[in-house]
Amino acid sequence: MSVPDPAATSPSPSAAAAAVARVFRDDAGRVVATLARLLGDIDLAEDAVQEALATAVERWPRDGTPDRPGAWLMTTARNKALDHLRRERTRATAREAAVRLHIDDEVDPPLLDSTDVGDDRLALLFTCCHPALAPEARVALTLRLIGGLSTPEIARAFLVSEATMAQRLVRAKRKIRGAGIPIRVPPPPLLRERLPSVLAVIYLVFNEGYLAAAGADMVRHSLCDEAIRLARVAATLMPDEPETLGLLALLLLTHSRRSERQSGDGSLRRLAEQDRSRWDHTAIAQGVQLVERALEIRRPGRYQLEAAIAAVHCEAGTAAATDWAQIAALYVTLRRLAPSPITALNHAVAIAETGRVDEALALADDVSESLDDYHLLHVTRAELLVRLARTGEAVAAYDRALALVGNDAERTHIERRRAEAARAM
Repeated sequence: MSVPDPAATSPSPSAAAAAVARVFRDDAGRVVATLARLLGDIDLAEDAVQEALATAVERWPRDGTPDRPGAWLMTTARNKALDHLRRERTRATAREAAVRLHIDDEVDPPLLDSTDVGDDRLALLFTCCHPALAPEARVALTLRLIGGLSTPEIARAFLVSEATMAQRLVRAKRKIRGAGIPIRVPPPPLLRERLPSVLAVIYLVFNEGYLAAAGADMVRHSLCDEAIRLARVAATLMPDEPETLGLLALLLLTHSRRSERQSGDGSLRRLAEQDRSRWDHTAIAQGVQLVERALEIRRPGRYQLEAAIAAVHCEAGTAAATDWAQIAALYVTLRRLAPSPITALNHAVAIAETGRVDEALALADDVSESLDDYHLLHVTRAELLVRLARTGEAVAAYDRALALVGNDAERTHIERRRAEAARAM
């Protein structure tokens, strides 16, 4: 009998590290949501999952990755929570939580797996969007607990310091605990009241997945898929609410282009450079149908209009065939209905594509003060300045964008565009 080579059978540290990162990305939010429902304590659920992940970091390089990492994480985190409850068993709330976990000290508890969790994440999502919480806290907390984003990532999304965001998250969780806010999907009369916050959260989770704020991966598909899943559930819960249909349409239409967003060298591929035959045309058809259904209800909203804009892009056979005049007109309506600096910046891009570049630059300049820390403002200004042959100013704008960008794929793209502009000087 041959003796196996130890080097060939021992776990690879790099493979184990990748597996831990993957289970955090794909399963941590689900496990936190399930434990939070069972325990009635978000902090304890989150701490238990963090401890379980720390155990994975320690054990998996030595013992190998479990066959079912998500189930392992659920069981280990549940056991970490049980350890805490045993230490706190004198408190009535701790005893009640242990009962909810169906745990008996003498019996090995059954394995909790993904088939058991139902819509726990949706319940936690609505809890995080409770009206007792400040609007910015609702979104930040849900990005943390549902989307699995780190505090620095959320801070960048809100353009605030990490310390400010950390305090905001702590206060939000304290508010949920102190007010006794239940972790559940609210009854139908309360659904519409909380819907705007829920939709905003789903949209931000998708945006972070579609263009990650930092790191080597431009797209975090798990976040995009989770956002689309939550949008589908919201649309099922409220099928007559046009904004739920509009948001789902927007996410499907946007994500339909995912396979063409990066070039072979990992850099960002612009819309005009993408092979449209490789877009997901099934998702496009679903998205267009949803937009039409939403608009038929005749209660226009932000997500419906953004989805309509995305549909115009997706239905154009070529970049040159894009109806930019229609897109610009839709942005006029969108700015009137839901004004924001970023919407104005996107409107500037559409105006430029109709040939009014000077007007587009003036609009971008109008919002430059409020978006000075937003790298895409400076990328947009740089592109417009190139078209106006103001290459020196364009290079300076690209430099400002490079100082702000955190995503490696975007950085590569901006560096290439800056080099092209510099050569034209």
